[in-house]
Amino acid sequence: MMRAPRFLKAAALGWLLAASALAAHAADVIRIGSTPGVTSDAVEAVTAEARAQGLEVKLVEFTDWTLPNEAVNNGDIDLNFFQHQAFLNNAIKERGYALQLVGLGLLQNIGIYSNRIQRLQDVPDGAKVSVANDPVNQGRGLLLLQKAGLIKLRKGNAVGASVNDVVENPKKLRFYEIEGPQLIHSLQDVDLAVVWPSYFVNAGKKGQASRALLYSGIDDSFYAMGFVARKDKALDPKIARFVQLFQQSPKVREVVSARFNNDPKLYTLPWKTP
Repeated sequence: MMRAPRFLKAAALGWLLAASALAAHAADVIRIGSTPGVTSDAVEAVTAEARAQGLEVKLVEFTDWTLPNEAVNNGDIDLNFFQHQAFLNNAIKERGYALQLVGLGLLQNIGIYSNRIQRLQDVPDGAKVSVANDPVNQGRGLLLLQKAGLIKLRKGNAVGASVNDVVENPKKLRFYEIEGPQLIHSLQDVDLAVVWPSYFVNAGKKGQASRALLYSGIDDSFYAMGFVARKDKALDPKIARFVQLFQQSPKVREVVSARFNNDPKLYTLPWKTP
């Protein structure tokens, strides 16, 4: 029986090791879906650090708020990063997804803005107030108005309130329900609007983003955007590695801060605060 030359054995061993390395590398790819803006920017900020630690991050951008959950639920991607727990709960209720939040990423604060009023105590009787027309974000806006002392809600600080749950309204505020992206445009017609500061930043009005009469904060953490995975993948080690890398990355903090005009009133890093 003829024996293979030693150099052929060495070559075969080299090919085997290379194939094993490629297989290991492929096993460490993580696919993350997000929407354009700060969430995508933050994911991209950590890709180099992740690669240096053997985790290849593939960012997939979506232009709507339905497909990222569909993609995770179907196994097309491993994680998504664009939504808070309230939004996820509503999606699960409507579509029966087997998804869960596996780590927090960013809390975008909301603010009460006005082009006419400088202080909350100067809000006039009968003031016009615009709030989001979707059930999740309308409730969040009403909680901020309650925090400001302008209204009281039927169920206190419980989430999910609507304008129909306002039980005390001493200034007889008049509410207008408006599509979220149009809220900043409503400011020319109303006295107050509950708006995401990021909308002003995206519209090139960074200075106005920092001039809210009141902001939400860490006590609003139910609305912190987080990483969502399928329930049967929630304990996947590569998912845990990525979330840890994201939360510990100085580059992520730098990019998020710049995206919010370096104004800490506009956002919170929810994993950093007890």
